[in-house]
Amino acid sequence: MTFTETLLKKALLSPKSIVLPEASEEKILLAARKVADLGAARPILLGNPDEISASANGAGVSLEGIEVVDSGDEAFKTELIGKLLEVCGDFSEKALNRKFRDPLNVAAAMVRTGYADCLGAGLTCSTGEVILTAQLMIGMHEGINTVSSIGIAEFPNFNGPEGNLLCLTDCAVNMRPSPEELADIAITSAQTVRTLLGWEPRVAMLSFSTRGSSEHEDVEKVRKAVEIARSRKPDLLIDGEFQLDAAIIPEVARKKVRDHSPVAGRANIIVFPDLGAGNIGVKMAQIFGGAVAHGPLLQGFAKPVTDFSRSAPVEEIAGNLVMLSVYAQNMQ
Repeated sequence: MTFTETLLKKALLSPKSIVLPEASEEKILLAARKVADLGAARPILLGNPDEISASANGAGVSLEGIEVVDSGDEAFKTELIGKLLEVCGDFSEKALNRKFRDPLNVAAAMVRTGYADCLGAGLTCSTGEVILTAQLMIGMHEGINTVSSIGIAEFPNFNGPEGNLLCLTDCAVNMRPSPEELADIAITSAQTVRTLLGWEPRVAMLSFSTRGSSEHEDVEKVRKAVEIARSRKPDLLIDGEFQLDAAIIPEVARKKVRDHSPVAGRANIIVFPDLGAGNIGVKMAQIFGGAVAHGPLLQGFAKPVTDFSRSAPVEEIAGNLVMLSVYAQNMQ
């Protein structure tokens, strides 16, 4: 069974609602129709109903059985503002009326107040807009201050502790994370993997050094991140600094890592030291290694959020929605 098939099987157990504020976009409509037909999620199309209907007709997409919410409906916005003010005192009614001119803000408020389980956006909104809106309206997970991304890669010729799957983070958000931010990313990724996949997370913090083989301020940053993560979550298996081969290949780990490590050679999550390494690493894996990347999910928020790539095909968007629905099943 492929990763996609496994994820779909989980999604069907308890499909979650996902609000989509870019609902007039053809690819969003096609992806929403696909996951609705599969029964993997319950999409909520948010926007101008006439525009959504016209776009759906133009794309040959039936909206039967899919909820459409008018983001400009004054009665709905008034009710939503009232509910948001009950759970969050950071806004005034006047400020929310102004912010609710943007469907992305309405969508995030719907998630915060429980009208929807998840938020999916990013096809026309920038990643920065999605992140800032989610931070403002949904808020961060308790104890986490850093938003990051996580993806799952399928490697055709890799056989690790989770078969051919390996989780990669952060390849989309943090340019040069501090030790504290790297620790946040490691802790959040462990929580995500346990929630989404049911794995026992083993997190490897990557560098160009393994256990002191090189000395540099960038290596020291990773070492400090490991210390911070362990002090905050001593129950999690987080270790480093490791070169990639020492993190995922047992034979290499035995040669390079002298002391006992429950992570070395057996990592199922790898944390890149910066965005450059992460972006290059995942693209090399896809181009030269034939890896199939799933996601990414945004993590660190109090409720599930995903950010679509602007160039994402329909299948990728639909896959992200299925992943988001599964993530929402067990997120606390």
